[in-house]
Amino acid sequence: MPTQERARATRASIVEGAAAVFDEKGYARASLDLIAAEAGVTRGALYFHFKSKTDLANAVIAEQHRIARVAGEEAVAAASTAFEGLVRMSVGLARQLTTEVIVSAGIRLTTDGTARELSARDPYVDWTQAFRQMLGEAIEQGDVRPTVDADQVARFVVSAYTGLQLVSDSLHDRTDLFDRVRDLWVLLLPALIVPERMAANEKLLALVHA
Repeated sequence: MPTQERARATRASIVEGAAAVFDEKGYARASLDLIAAEAGVTRGALYFHFKSKTDLANAVIAEQHRIARVAGEEAVAAASTAFEGLVRMSVGLARQLTTEVIVSAGIRLTTDGTARELSARDPYVDWTQAFRQMLGEAIEQGDVRPTVDADQVARFVVSAYTGLQLVSDSLHDRTDLFDRVRDLWVLLLPALIVPERMAANEKLLALVHA
């Protein structure tokens, strides 16, 4: 294996190992020794790629955001309407949170009150902007009421989703996460959707399943 390719593979292994440790231990209790052992690398190899635990945690957050962003783009591409895209994105993130350790760890790090030095802002800003844009498109397509404030709803949905996954994680290890995502849309649909489009958009809730 060429040196550059081997370095990329080692870095990816370290990020994945770090994600597993951060997901289990949290930021404060994770150590570089634990991460090196989980990744199957020496401390020297770890330090070659990352100068500190903070750098490594930020790398996990960045990779989580990349993975989630790609999945979000795929969800939008599979949707026939902008509002369907929103629902598919929320379901896709729930699936990633329950199956992909890097996504679970990245979200855990961005909501960890003991890790304020981490770069937690960008994922929330990007998701809010994406939801705002899609809500605007849903208004133009006639599914969402024209009186809806897309900025306000986007901020609320991102905040509400963050809160519901935290509570689901704390109380049920995210085993009920899909039910909670469904609750979110059941509550929001009457306030957002044009009455004549309710029946069609209620069918989208069938997408919300584990």
